[in-house]
Amino acid sequence: MRHAVITLAVAAAMAAPAGWAQAVNDYPTNARAEYVFACMATNGQNRDMLDRCSCAIDQIASVLSYEDYVGAETVLRMRQVTGERASMFKGMAQMTDIVARLRRAEAEAEILCF
Repeated sequence: MRHAVITLAVAAAMAAPAGWAQAVNDYPTNARAEYVFACMATNGQNRDMLDRCSCAIDQIASVLSYEDYVGAETVLRMRQVTGERASMFKGMAQMTDIVARLRRAEAEAEILCF
């Protein structure tokens, strides 16, 4: 019986599209938890929102790698800073594209989860 379960697990892993497991599972738990806490603080502190916010970060993780997610979050935080150092984060097309990819992933997550 145990051998059959292991065989099924290996077969399922091999059948998954290339990169799929990495894209979905490369977010550390603390990053997912931080997203869910912030989402619940905005939308409501109840079980329904826990499920919806968890769904949202899972959807985002299926679209963006963790590296891209961190990059977009960094750009958004730097845009809130004043002064000369923040200007490159506000005006560069590359930075705008990074944030746009995150916004598209968030929009997709909102449609699917909320």
